[in-house]
Amino acid sequence: MAASLSPTDHDWMAAAARLAARARPLSRPNPGVAALVVQHGRVIASGWTQGGGRPHAEAMALAGLPAEVLAEATLYVTLEPCAHQSARGPACADLIVAARPARVVIGQHDPDPRTAGAGIARFEAAGIAARLLDDPASATSLAGFLTRQSAGRPWVTLKLATSLDGCIALADGTSQWITGEVSRAHVHAQRARHDAILVGGGTWRADKPRLDVRLPGLETRSPQRLVLTRGPAPDGVTALPSPQAIAALDGVLHLYVEGGAETAAAFLAADLVDELHLYTAPILIGGDGRRSLGALGLASLADAHGRWCLSERRQLGSDAFTAYLRTRNR
Repeated sequence: MAASLSPTDHDWMAAAARLAARARPLSRPNPGVAALVVQHGRVIASGWTQGGGRPHAEAMALAGLPAEVLAEATLYVTLEPCAHQSARGPACADLIVAARPARVVIGQHDPDPRTAGAGIARFEAAGIAARLLDDPASATSLAGFLTRQSAGRPWVTLKLATSLDGCIALADGTSQWITGEVSRAHVHAQRARHDAILVGGGTWRADKPRLDVRLPGLETRSPQRLVLTRGPAPDGVTALPSPQAIAALDGVLHLYVEGGAETAAAFLAADLVDELHLYTAPILIGGDGRRSLGALGLASLADAHGRWCLSERRQLGSDAFTAYLRTRNR
C-alpha cells in the first residue's frame, strides 16, 4: 500500500481560504482573513476576522495557545499580517513575534502600504521562518480587498437568470419566476456574501425589488441597496449615476449586480465585471422575449473571445448554474 501524502503548504492554505468565507461580509471594511495553527499535521486552532474587522484572524487563532505548543507549530494566514499600529488593536505581526511559532506561511502579500512586506520583515528579524506563497486560493478569498487595492473599486459579480434562449422576461416584462426555488435560494446565499447589491433604475421602477436576504437565519445579512440612476435615490437606497461611481462606495469590497439588461450591458461595456453568475432554466421564451443583455458595442467577434474562463458549474434543481471569471490579460 502506498504511503499517504502529507498536506503541503498550499493544501493548508486552501483550507484557510475556505475558512475565510466565514468572515465575509461581516468583517467589512476589513478583508476577510483566516488563520490556521498546524502542529504535527493537525489543525490545533483557527480563526477568522470578526465582525467590524476586529479581532483579526491571527489574534483569534493564537489566543490561549501555550508557548511550548507554538514552538512546534506553523501559522498559516491568508494575508500578510498587519504591521501598523491601530487604535483598534495591536499589530498582528507583533502578536506573532511575541507568540513565536516555528514558521509563518502567508498566502498573499498585503498591498496596503502600511504593511506591504513589513510584516514578513518583522518575522525574519525575529528569527521566525516566513514563507510567502502567492497562493491562488487565498487570492480568490481576498478578491474584493485585492481589487479595491489594485483597481480602486470593489470586486463585481454580475448575476443573470435566463431561459435557454437567453431571455430574462416575457414581452410584457413578466419575469417571476424564470428559475426555480433552488436557484433562487442560491441567489439569496450570494446576496448574503456581498456588501452591496445593485439594480438598474428601470428594474427598480418596474419591480420594486426588495433586494434582501430571505434565507432563515441570514435575514440580517441583507446587503446595502444601490440603484443605477441619475434621478433621486429612493428611500433607503443609494443612487449611483454611472457604473464607474462604484469606486466611491466606502467600505464595499464585493458588489452584486442583479437587475436589468441595460445595467448589465453598461457594466460589461465598461469592463467592470470580474465574475459572471449565469442561472439557466430549461425553458424557451422565443423571439418576443426580453433579452438578457443590451448592446455591448463590440466591433468584431474577435473582441468577444478570450475574455472569460469557466470557474464553476453545478446543477440547481432543474436549472444549470455556471460561473465565469474575467480574464484580465486583455
